[in-house]
Amino acid sequence: MRCENTCEICRAGYQSRCVHAVPIGTIGTQAQYARIPLADGTLVATPAAPEPDLIDLICNRAIDPGKVFDLTPPLEEAAEGYRAVDERRAVKALLTP
Repeated sequence: MRCENTCEICRAGYQSRCVHAVPIGTIGTQAQYARIPLADGTLVATPAAPEPDLIDLICNRAIDPGKVFDLTPPLEEAAEGYRAVDERRAVKALLTP
């Protein structure tokens, strides 16, 4: 995804949820390497790779990581929802209309 770092969510530090995001495939990437505009705002380092056992469970569809919502803020509180996930106060936020 490519974002512009201009919306409220980007300014709060959650560029991966930018309301102006454009999937990279739509700007024409079909190469071994690609230059991604504004990638410094969307790439983050993780402390470590997930445990191999967890990866196996996900790959074998024993668990669905997409169904782990423990916070459901309204859309207008999106920045706070992503902040809660970032600060580990929530596992996953589901924005509601």
